[in-house]
Amino acid sequence: MSDFATFKQYYNLADHLIQKSSKDDVAETARLLAMNLAHYQSKYGALPLEETLAMIGIENPNDDQIQLLSDAMEILVGVLGNVVTRVGQEKH
Repeated sequence: MSDFATFKQYYNLADHLIQKSSKDDVAETARLLAMNLAHYQSKYGALPLEETLAMIGIENPNDDQIQLLSDAMEILVGVLGNVVTRVGQEKH
């Protein structure tokens, strides 16, 4: 499977999870991702978010950009999926 096909699958799954999630689930996911980003930055320094944000609307991404986008969607799906499936557990 190509990296672009993998990206599209993760993107579609993320959209599906977001649609099925509550506002609180999406907010919890954002908080967890922010904590992960803060932890990374404390260990390795600030990330160049300007370059990353510029990729969001790109029409013809290169292979490295496709891989990064696919990895990002995989992380989103993983975190959101974990938040959504924590039925009955106390939220932080």
